[in-house]
Amino acid sequence: MAVGEVEDNVESAVGEAAGTGASGTADAPATVATLTTAETLATRYSVAPGYRVNVRSGPGTQYGIVKVLPYGARVPINCQCPGTTVSGPYGTTNLWSNIANGQFVSDAYINTGSDGYVAVRCSV
Repeated sequence: MAVGEVEDNVESAVGEAAGTGASGTADAPATVATLTTAETLATRYSVAPGYRVNVRSGPGTQYGIVKVLPYGARVPINCQCPGTTVSGPYGTTNLWSNIANGQFVSDAYINTGSDGYVAVRCSV
């Protein structure tokens, strides 16, 4: 789904919830705030500057590399789980973040602003 379609769907859903329908005119004052596109998309976290980070098929260094993130990458965190302990620019941790189906990155390379979980635990 394209970003424009997401915006249209959000506006339509917000309008219907506020009683405005597709036309955007309200019979009563709207009590639902309009969501911006940024609010409807997943939060993305920065990968450590100056690093091209390995993305692995599971939460540990024993799993195969499925791709390498480019410099300056930003990633969503779908869930997190324990795995191999890794040292990186953001400390030493055994916490791994799932960034896509079958794709994990050590939390030692993601700037989450926390030493702990920032997402639900994965069921790996």
